[in-house]
Amino acid sequence: MEPTAPPSAAGQGVPAAVLADEDLVRELEQLHRTRADTLRHGSDSALATHDARTDELEAEYVRRWPDREVDPARTRAGRRGEGSGSGAHQEESR
Repeated sequence: MEPTAPPSAAGQGVPAAVLADEDLVRELEQLHRTRADTLRHGSDSALATHDARTDELEAEYVRRWPDREVDPARTRAGRRGEGSGSGAHQEESR
């Protein structure tokens, strides 16, 4: 029998730290797709679980890619017209 990973901090799914890069990105995309429905129609418990899992996965994403390319238009300076150009996330160019 293979050892199993302990539950994630959110109590749901595989812990973010042990997910492969592509699985981490896929899970984040899925959570972002379901966010509005969970907020509008989920129970308080479902929303709390969604929040915790999103926090866990996003923290792991930033830990893995601390030097990710940031689109200047997505910064305060860029929103004020002080930045130019656009960028792509580093994992997309890996």
